[in-house]
Amino acid sequence: MPIVSSQQPRGGNGVGTVASTSQGFDSADVRRRLQAIFIGSIGNLVEWYDFYAYAAFALYFAAAFFPGHDPVVQQLNAAILFAIGFIVRPIGGWLFGHLADHYGRRMSLMLSVLLMCFGSLMIAATPTYATIGLWAPALLGLARLIQGLSLGGEYGASATYLSEIADRQHRGFYSSFQYVTLIGGQLCAIVVLLVLQQLVLTPAQLREWGWRIPFVIGAGLAVTALAMRRNLHETDDFVASRHVARRTSSVAALAKYPREVLVVVGLTMGGTTAFYTYTTYMQKFLRLSVGLTDSQTTVVTATSLVFALILQPIYGAVSDRIGRKPLLLWFGVMGTVSTIPLLVALQSTRSAFTAWLLIAGAWMIVAGYTSINAVVKAELFPTNVRATGVGLPYAVTVSIFGGTAESIALWFKSIGHENWFSYYLTGVIAVSLVVYAFMRDTRNESAMGRHE
Repeated sequence: MPIVSSQQPRGGNGVGTVASTSQGFDSADVRRRLQAIFIGSIGNLVEWYDFYAYAAFALYFAAAFFPGHDPVVQQLNAAILFAIGFIVRPIGGWLFGHLADHYGRRMSLMLSVLLMCFGSLMIAATPTYATIGLWAPALLGLARLIQGLSLGGEYGASATYLSEIADRQHRGFYSSFQYVTLIGGQLCAIVVLLVLQQLVLTPAQLREWGWRIPFVIGAGLAVTALAMRRNLHETDDFVASRHVARRTSSVAALAKYPREVLVVVGLTMGGTTAFYTYTTYMQKFLRLSVGLTDSQTTVVTATSLVFALILQPIYGAVSDRIGRKPLLLWFGVMGTVSTIPLLVALQSTRSAFTAWLLIAGAWMIVAGYTSINAVVKAELFPTNVRATGVGLPYAVTVSIFGGTAESIALWFKSIGHENWFSYYLTGVIAVSLVVYAFMRDTRNESAMGRHE
């Protein structure tokens, strides 16, 4: 069954369906497909920018919400609230997955970015601990819960949309743009930090009030993304699945696929822990453990994210040629073997360039997971339960492993056993490696186009 119909683009506002023929795709088809993928993924970038702005600027606002004199403890408290944002991601995965599977991908994508806008505005406007006492961290935590709910819904809906809009021969390449925009969102947060650090504000101004600026920017970008997403049309897979009766809830329907759910959990746990290690935690690691300056930390973090971003479509295109499973095995084997040496070498260096090389090496491994994990999950489930199947088990796993990675690492550091975290990360990746070894290659055995 074709991924997209052979009909002409539908009229009305926005991006029509992308036509396919047995002879291939003409240039107009490719342009329409790329336009749909751009609009579908730009909101993903904005959501992740808003979410990661918290991590990027935590070094500056942690003291405003958590009193004390120990910067490690302050960062640990901020990291705990970062992890709290992950607690409600499973609820977001279920809620927005249900909306996407029953009422359309477009509606789910619009509501998720609207909710993220509200959460960012809350952070920008919340008074400090000196002004309202314990209400300050409480309101900050509430804003993070709202953002976590939004992000939990965004992942499943956007992964489903990008996978369904792509043609079969390039599905890995197109869907890799979810992590391009995901990493791009974090990169944008780092770039905003770098601009404010180097060109606009002093360190004192950043700590006093400048940290609020990125959240105001994020709320404005979310409104822009909402306007763009209004122009999205549903994928043909969803339109075709409307003719299939749905008499059960999304969770009940998902219960029919226990093996696929367990595969999502298993393939995610190692990848998400590694991803958050080399993104959100790495900034603190470079500053507190390696001893780089604020500027060096920002530059190394930003440029390593650029490198990671470039890798995503390359690895995605490779998966379209050789399959998804070889890339997952690459990540699992190399992650198990190399994590401890990489983190030990990072901790011992005092050179910003050496630190960048080591992080770049880590990204060449982790990209084996990040570039294709969205399409692998989408290819596991039929259309009528795909958004829930992708979003809910993923969100649960990320809440347990990804969202806690930074907190666990900082806790090990606070008790004087920082190296223990490298063993923890290695063990989690090794568990995922077992799943990779026994799962099917979804490029060859895909549920895309199947309606049940």
